[in-house]
Amino acid sequence: MKTIAILGCGNIGRIVAGQAENVRIVGVFDQDRDRCHAVAALCGATACESFDALMTLDFDLLVEAASVEAAEEYAPRVIEAGRDLVMLSVGALADDGLRARLENLARVSGAKLRIPSGAVIGLDNLKVGRISRLDRLLLKTTKPPAALGVEVDESTCLFRGPATESIKQFPRNINVAVSLSLAADRECEVEIWADPQATGNRHQVIFEGEFGRAEITVDNVPSPDNPRTSYLAALSVLALIDDENHHIRVGT
Repeated sequence: MKTIAILGCGNIGRIVAGQAENVRIVGVFDQDRDRCHAVAALCGATACESFDALMTLDFDLLVEAASVEAAEEYAPRVIEAGRDLVMLSVGALADDGLRARLENLARVSGAKLRIPSGAVIGLDNLKVGRISRLDRLLLKTTKPPAALGVEVDESTCLFRGPATESIKQFPRNINVAVSLSLAADRECEVEIWADPQATGNRHQVIFEGEFGRAEITVDNVPSPDNPRTSYLAALSVLALIDDENHHIRVGT
């Protein structure tokens, strides 16, 4: 049975702790002590007082569900120690230097860095971009104006450009764009729309190439306890963990 540690005891960390099956969660850490102890009690794990204390525990895989800043700070230590890492705050990998560092550390330690699909689907199919020519990759994200900090009377495009530029203006919207870019091995073009008619977050992914054309639309349902978090993102972590227990894997 795989042993797991959790970094970040917010909504997603709590869902993983409460719903992950066929694994043993040995420790959790969050700077919010109350959240840390609550999640630890949920799964019978040790509530660690520091990240250093978490790293002293014996575990196979660490689930990072904290923040981009936490991923930047702690991911190298996890990989260097030879522990597999599931990184939800994939926006950290927009930093080319950090990404190269983690890849080099993983090559030496043998650890794996795993990126869940998060708030979109279709990343497995996007891997054709590494093998065959991919001519277009577009992410169109539509959210209610309040979620983007603006007031508009009609559907309005707030940004149109490459993912690396969207990060500067809309840092809270980078995870999906970075995941798509990494899967396809090419930079994703991004459009961010504010729509007063929108009731939730919508991600539309369009990609074209030698294989043909595909368009995927995902209307995210908010997590039950946190409307700012996609429930699909939490479920994608659980699916990735579950895959670790299967000898037959479906999908590219």
